[in-house]
Amino acid sequence: MPLKIAIVGAGPAGCCLARLLHVKNPDIQTTIFESEGAINFRSQGGTLDLHVKSGQLALREAGLFDEFQKFARYDGEALQIADKNFLRYVAFSGGSGKSTSTGRPEIDRPVLREILYRSLPEGAVHWNKKLKEVKREGDELKLCFADGSVAHGYDLIVGADGAWSKTRSLISDAKPFHSGVGGHQMSISDAKKRFPALSDAVRRGSLFSWSDGKGIFAQQMGDGSLSVGTWSAHSSDWQQTIGYDVKDPRAVKEACKQEYAGWHPTLRAFVQEADDDSIYPRDLAMLPIGHRWDHVSGVTVIGDAAHVMTPFAGEGVNLALSDCVNLAEAIVSAAASIPENPNDNPNNTTSQAAAGTPLDLKVRAFEEDMFKRATMYQQQTYDMMGFMFFQPGSPRANIERYIPRVGEDELGYWLTMLATPLVYAWYFVFRLIW
Repeated sequence: MPLKIAIVGAGPAGCCLARLLHVKNPDIQTTIFESEGAINFRSQGGTLDLHVKSGQLALREAGLFDEFQKFARYDGEALQIADKNFLRYVAFSGGSGKSTSTGRPEIDRPVLREILYRSLPEGAVHWNKKLKEVKREGDELKLCFADGSVAHGYDLIVGADGAWSKTRSLISDAKPFHSGVGGHQMSISDAKKRFPALSDAVRRGSLFSWSDGKGIFAQQMGDGSLSVGTWSAHSSDWQQTIGYDVKDPRAVKEACKQEYAGWHPTLRAFVQEADDDSIYPRDLAMLPIGHRWDHVSGVTVIGDAAHVMTPFAGEGVNLALSDCVNLAEAIVSAAASIPENPNDNPNNTTSQAAAGTPLDLKVRAFEEDMFKRATMYQQQTYDMMGFMFFQPGSPRANIERYIPRVGEDELGYWLTMLATPLVYAWYFVFRLIW
């Protein structure tokens, strides 16, 4: 009998896993349950840089790399790192195409999600299915939804339902906690026409500026807008204790005038020119570094549900898509070892995911590998957040330690070790000149 897989969440991870399974073994029956009402129900956030060995690899495996190329913004690889005076410690130009790429082209999150969703068979996603809980009854797991409906009969339930995953509660007591950083996200629509100086300052890529435990970040979006974030070291209750209405655009802009007084006028303008209706507060949450669980037959989680982290290393969606590649491989491999006639399997139970079956063993091995990969990127992300917001004098005081941490995934251990002395020498000279 073919395996039946339930996926909770139709974000990039959920859709990517379903696509990979469909491509690699169409006999596997995959259903996605999504709480939203449609693919474009709400904004899906900012731009993503997809890495060669993870995000791009997943799209290649899914047969979608050519489609990705239609929307990939290689000029979006432009990167600037600056302090509050707009002194740039890093200034890389973007590529003109794949041949000049640094390996991290940008794509807007809604576009990536739509590419993945449109590649699925019709009816693969069941909309308006908000998961209430996953309940175990005997050997069977049941998905209980807020509308009162119940789905069951699946060999494996995969939670791709984000940081506040309901699926995760069946296998882990861990909950995301406040990372120590919060702020506001906002956008500037039609920036090139309305605010050409700000558009030019971003150089069609990303501008990350920080000093004194706070930062102003701006990124070019594919639709011509700029995505802007103001991030600061904050306590978990800052939204209640900050002293102004964090949801009032005028109050937010006035507070930022005070908070960023003395910063370069161009950096402050990113906030003051933001569209009022786009401004909203946000706390950045994370799961404990090294989060893991004892394997539970019939269920697993991937992406943010397994290892949510802050965005300061750009690894979240890339790690999630790597999860999809590896879990799809595990499921397809298990499916290949299942007899066509269930009676030929002496260990047959009501669920192929029962402990000791091929699927259960493959998923267990997948999880162990994911724990190792996730821990590495969680630590990298945490370290980079620390460099930005929790080390005095940053970026001037620690830029030579920050840069090797950024590039070590692409360069590898030995190339990073060789490049590090050159980075230290360059910034020694840099500080003498500037």
